[in-house]
Amino acid sequence: MDAEARYNDIADDLAARNDDVQLGQMMGMPAIKRGGKMVGGFSRGESAMVFKLTHAKQRESALALKGAHLFDPSGGRRKPMQEWVVVPLAHAQQWAKLAKQALG
Repeated sequence: MDAEARYNDIADDLAARNDDVQLGQMMGMPAIKRGGKMVGGFSRGESAMVFKLTHAKQRESALALKGAHLFDPSGGRRKPMQEWVVVPLAHAQQWAKLAKQALG
């Protein structure tokens, strides 16, 4: 399964299970939103999922995955977003768990 298809499966499942989860576009990418606020998305350029992880331990655990890094939608023009983690396709088996954590 390719990266975007995996993202779509996870996003569709979250939306089906949670009445307050919407799917759409934000920051130029497919997005998972709860209560109108983005909690996750898919970076097509990196073929990776992006998660807002507000709990430090969850964020540190995600950042410990090889290739994971803080999300920088500015392309290096600004500081990365401190609560947002990009997790590459190599760790797609972790995406569903991280998406649930991002939902809080």
